[in-house]
Amino acid sequence: MYNIIYMNKAGKMYDELPFWSAPFGLKLLDYIDYKPNINAIDLGFGTGFPLIELAMRLGDNSMVYGIDILKDAFVKVEEKINNYGIKNIKLIEGSVESIPLENNSVHLITSNNCINNVQNIGKALNECSRILNKDGQFILTMNLDKSMFEFYDTMENTLLELNLKSEIELMHKHIEQKRPPIDKIIAPMKQNFLIKDIVYDQFCYRFTDGTALLNHNFIKAAFLESWKNILPEDRINEIFKIVENKLNELSKELNGIKLSIPFVLINGIKK
Repeated sequence: MYNIIYMNKAGKMYDELPFWSAPFGLKLLDYIDYKPNINAIDLGFGTGFPLIELAMRLGDNSMVYGIDILKDAFVKVEEKINNYGIKNIKLIEGSVESIPLENNSVHLITSNNCINNVQNIGKALNECSRILNKDGQFILTMNLDKSMFEFYDTMENTLLELNLKSEIELMHKHIEQKRPPIDKIIAPMKQNFLIKDIVYDQFCYRFTDGTALLNHNFIKAAFLESWKNILPEDRINEIFKIVENKLNELSKELNGIKLSIPFVLINGIKK
């Protein structure tokens, strides 16, 4: 995974990222065309899933690279690899927009919710095309713009009540930046890849109420700072208290809070 906020705030403390990335990654692993003696690369490997699982499934005769820009990710995953005794992984500390591998040098690229989080999607996709050999597989997952709409609808209604219309615009821009429209991925992909599969799926996070949601360690580490950044600094506590109360009331009606996470898998072959 490619989440700078998460790794900077929580990467050294705990390892809950696979819980978030598992539903995406399990779908991705099902669509891989497993072949012997290949080179593969996992983009934005985060805390090591699906990188490590992919390496074990491909076997020792294949080499699996993992690339991530964050030192915390590198140290954590290197320790796991050593503990497991895995010999067919090489880690690269670097950017997906500039991958230090030769042209046509890999047969498989995986991106588990990474490509949609890079700074320059077009440049990242061009790098994927450059390093992937002819007929190589490029498979990615990404969560969609309706992710956690239950929370965002509550936040938007709160901001509307407080007449904070510019903050609503900032929230929409934040969502589009982190979860761009699928066409923003597929259109540039089609320049170099034949799209074989576009598969939609969904999972959800469930909580007792809004208080439990906002106090959850992963929510605080991966999302809360981004939510706060769109709000006036002097009103953050006020706004979140209102949102929390609204979610708590909603939880009484619905017997809990559910955050929907729709996502898509895109499976491509290099032309």
